[in-house]
Amino acid sequence: MNAPVRSMRQPTPSAVDPDAAATLDALRLLAERPEMSQRQLSQELGLSLGKTHYVLHALLDKGLVKIKNFKRSDNKLAYAYLLTPRGLSEKLRLTRSFLARKEAEFETLKATIAQLRQEVAANHNQ
Repeated sequence: MNAPVRSMRQPTPSAVDPDAAATLDALRLLAERPEMSQRQLSQELGLSLGKTHYVLHALLDKGLVKIKNFKRSDNKLAYAYLLTPRGLSEKLRLTRSFLARKEAEFETLKATIAQLRQEVAANHNQ
């Protein structure tokens, strides 16, 4: 009798900390484009403006991001969100954690695929 296929749904750090993925995504985007408005960041992250505001202020409160004011040519006040050294370190830590999680998921997926192929081959030969 074939062993049942294990469920590939495993708890991930982002399931335990739902803000971890949003934090990493926000840090990555702001590192690339610090001049993004909250609205642009919201659209890029696929989050509501309110959730984006929450994530951004959490980054500010943790000291991962700082705000720099500057004037645009049209005289409107604008902001740049700059990663602090601590923010760069946290981005690296979160990236490593995300990568390790995805590599583990990949290995689990490869094992599941191999097991399913064996089951298909065994059932095909019957």
